[in-house]
Amino acid sequence: MAAKQFRAVALATGLVGWSGLIGPRLPARIRPVVHAVLAAVLAVCARAPLGLRPPQLWPGLRLGLAAAAPVVIGVAASTGAPPVRSAMAQRDLPGSSSRWLVVHIPFGTVWSEEAAYRAALGAVAAEAFGPTGGRLLQSLAFGLSHIADACGTGERVLPTVLVTGVAGWMFALLRERSESLAAPMLAHLAINEAGAIAAIGVQRRRTTG
Repeated sequence: MAAKQFRAVALATGLVGWSGLIGPRLPARIRPVVHAVLAAVLAVCARAPLGLRPPQLWPGLRLGLAAAAPVVIGVAASTGAPPVRSAMAQRDLPGSSSRWLVVHIPFGTVWSEEAAYRAALGAVAAEAFGPTGGRLLQSLAFGLSHIADACGTGERVLPTVLVTGVAGWMFALLRERSESLAAPMLAHLAINEAGAIAAIGVQRRRTTG
């Protein structure tokens, strides 16, 4: 295997291994900080273009907001469905909702995953396997990285891997088309924050009702 291809596969394997073996064992209090810093270091080491400064930032924001809007609307609409509300009511939520929404999701999840997978791994994989092959490798790694989450929450592993893998593919497309990490970050943030807020709302209404 060529050096560039080995580097890409090794990085993908390392990210999946971290998410399954090391990350979950970190204390919850410091986990978002460790993930955010590690992702930033990987992006710098990979010399990945982030596109978080003008002029690349503006198309990233526009495309990201365009992708985020239907996500928020869809989550809000689906909350009215009884099966969805039931699933949200049974979801195990963190003790501090504000910390979850303000720290864990934006920094520990969205920034860390986008910087690690779409920026660092995306750049290294595209250089090794080309745009399509690189996108495939990072989306596969992104899907596999959620196995531990699925096992921890009692969700089915295969559907979780498939759904998150497809999400990784779409996030990569957003980044490529806008040339900015802001686009997938906004879409990713919308998915996680909207789902979290909806679950918190459902459980609080059931508690007070």
